[in-house]
Amino acid sequence: MNAHRTDGSSIDLLGEQITALLADPATSHGLARTLRATAKEIELSRYHRTSQNAFPSGQLDSTPKKVQVGGGAHRIDGFFNIDAVPPADLLWDVREGIPFQDDSVEVLFSEHFLEHIDYPMSAKQYAREAHRVLAAGGRLITGVPDAAFVLGSYPASAEQAGEMISRWYAKRDCRKDINTYLDLINYVFRDQDDDPTYNPHYWAYDFEKLSQLFTEAGFVTVEPWDFDPNMANPKRQWASVYVVATK
Repeated sequence: MNAHRTDGSSIDLLGEQITALLADPATSHGLARTLRATAKEIELSRYHRTSQNAFPSGQLDSTPKKVQVGGGAHRIDGFFNIDAVPPADLLWDVREGIPFQDDSVEVLFSEHFLEHIDYPMSAKQYAREAHRVLAAGGRLITGVPDAAFVLGSYPASAEQAGEMISRWYAKRDCRKDINTYLDLINYVFRDQDDDPTYNPHYWAYDFEKLSQLFTEAGFVTVEPWDFDPNMANPKRQWASVYVVATK
């Protein structure tokens, strides 16, 4: 197992086999879909493995005080950005833990990230790890699509549905497959496009669920967060719920 962790030869071989199968026209739709998802995970594993080899202890030598998780191209001044894929200050799969020392971070921020990791294992692991690395009084700020907003609008008017499509899905190939408001609900809860750019939604959240998740992880308070466009992406504010959990 340790040899595989360091050189990744078995994973790389699997990646080559998947590439060959995807090029085979005889590969069925269902199998191809699963293989593409596996290929994505192999890519994440390569990035993570490279960083893991640089920090074999699983922790960075020094810890930034302000950290963004899964920010992608959205950068926040003064924040260290961890993501599973480029661009990032550190390529790291936080499903495997957050690579900082205990009680060391002041602010941990993410938006439209949590719904993209599986629940309960990865989501609860992330919540526990966030609690571990935050200092006393540290803040975990989290924004996600608001399931309460989407469900509370059902059945929605054509105008409201159109606004949601234009704000969230105008640039997506799936636009042609959103034919009813229930389709929109399904995309919010389990966006499963077989798309090289977008990752599935695994779980839906509202304020109550975020409160429960972070309270279970040990946070003392979970409160609504006053949206700050200097930190959060203004494009994410509409129909999202943000909370701040304090250790």
